[in-house]
Amino acid sequence: MPPLALSTPSTVAPPAAPRALSLSDLALVLVVIIWGTNYTVVKEALGSFPPLAFMALRFGLAAVAMAVVLHTREGWKPLPRATLLKLVGLGLVGNTLYQFCFIMGLAHTTAANSGMLAAGTPVLTALLGAALGVDRLSRPLAMGLVLAVPGMLLIVSARGPDLDASTRMGDFLILGASLCWALYTVGIRSLGAEVSALRITALTMLTGAPGVVLMGLPSVMSLKLESIGPGAWFGVVYSALIPLVLAYVVWSRSVQAVGSSRTGIYNSGTPVVAATTAWLVRGEQPTGLQIVGATLVISGVLLSRRH
Repeated sequence: MPPLALSTPSTVAPPAAPRALSLSDLALVLVVIIWGTNYTVVKEALGSFPPLAFMALRFGLAAVAMAVVLHTREGWKPLPRATLLKLVGLGLVGNTLYQFCFIMGLAHTTAANSGMLAAGTPVLTALLGAALGVDRLSRPLAMGLVLAVPGMLLIVSARGPDLDASTRMGDFLILGASLCWALYTVGIRSLGAEVSALRITALTMLTGAPGVVLMGLPSVMSLKLESIGPGAWFGVVYSALIPLVLAYVVWSRSVQAVGSSRTGIYNSGTPVVAATTAWLVRGEQPTGLQIVGATLVISGVLLSRRH
């Protein structure tokens, strides 16, 4: 041991070091990859499906699959009335309202506007968690947000946003979608550990699915099946079972394990993966500003993991 270490007062704490990667961290990285690559999958499928029809088909399939998984793994156990009502509320907010606001918002504004406005979701999640006493807004996490959110803005603003009166309704709907997701994430954390992540995800999807399916049913009924190829149907099945079933379960478990604010910070990396996938698959090369933004997002995630 160096002599300097022997003379160091015991009251002086060593420098803070990054936390070792845990299973929850790796799980969150997997979720980011799944959700990021899903943008390209959905974009390809929407070439054959109307948006609301696609939304209804994939969410209906996901809800059925999640119900089967829950029945197989845990069964249908009774829950306290207060817990059940909270799950119903989370399903309506995090699934029915979120899907409506996102799809309709995207229909009435530009994709660049949607990305820019949704970039505030981690901030809303962290602030709501702190305001409701569910999470603690620590200094490293706040500093991580300071880096990650501007990084998100750089990534999406490089596409040429056009915030004006013609897109105002859509912009407000996208903000509503961001608020819905933040409330859903914080709400999961407030349930505590007495309800499993699988049960939370399944019940909130089942309570949110009827509204989603009903909104898209007219569009589904008017589909011309002969014009839809195997690739588009693969997009429906994949986007239902992987991003909505597998990733939602992992997300819920991670929220319970590490907190809603930290999972919200990781979610900032989804547009980075989306841009990279679009570049590799669709030839959409990122700009210099997007690369700078990606660096800020990654730096924010790493900084938020410090003690």
